[in-house]
Amino acid sequence: MTADATPERRARGRPRAWGDTSEQNKIKSLDRALVILERLSTHGGATLTELAEDLKQSPATVYRVLYTFEARGMVDFDPATQTWHIGAGAFHVGSQFLRRTSLVERARPFLRTLMQQTEETANLGITRDGQVLFLSQVETHHNIRAFFPPGAMSPMHASGIGKALLAQMSDKDVAAIVRQHKLPAFTDQTLATLEALAADLHATRVRGYALDAEEKNDGMRCIAAPVFDMHGEPVAGVSISGPSARIPDDRVEDLADVVKSTAAQLTTALGGVTP
Repeated sequence: MTADATPERRARGRPRAWGDTSEQNKIKSLDRALVILERLSTHGGATLTELAEDLKQSPATVYRVLYTFEARGMVDFDPATQTWHIGAGAFHVGSQFLRRTSLVERARPFLRTLMQQTEETANLGITRDGQVLFLSQVETHHNIRAFFPPGAMSPMHASGIGKALLAQMSDKDVAAIVRQHKLPAFTDQTLATLEALAADLHATRVRGYALDAEEKNDGMRCIAAPVFDMHGEPVAGVSISGPSARIPDDRVEDLADVVKSTAAQLTTALGGVTP
């Protein structure tokens, strides 16, 4: 390199020596706006009044945020019902997450085969912020079926995939998730105490699969197994879900064998190892 040459600058993702993650580095107005967007996504549609009351913010503030998001296509407004909804722009941004990893792409053929073998809806999910984030689904052809659209979130203690992944965690990590999200009861079968959850996770580890027996929705069951990476650590879970009438006690073991086999095959396809 000559004396006049300019050294090549290495690209950085943040300022040099930027290790401060304190609250002062947040852009508070942006953070509040994203809270509104996240809350709208959980509602599936809400009026300005509902959002403002839910978030304890002024309607004027919430409206300015929604108006700004609408201009970017992140939210849509339905004048007939006076409700706001997540827009196509948000889907486009969120879909980039799915493209970032090969997990969804690699899992699709396995999910299709799992659905065909069991004739029940097949699902793929991961852990995200102490909850289950559903990434992909192949629906059964039956009229009555479970539905977990990509991007849907579910409490881990009341989910087949959630319990399959919790069973691979340490007691300390499980306790931390329970402290953060509690154990809300959704049905009479929900494991709403730490003792009941711990006993179920022990049974899950022993048999190699998790069973959600109407713990999130009455009349619906789910069987799940974990998927592992090259280090033998759980990175995802696969499951089948459907009406309890089609997943009775005398079919659980046979269906669980298919689910476990699918999880093991996907683990191998990802270059992972089952511990």
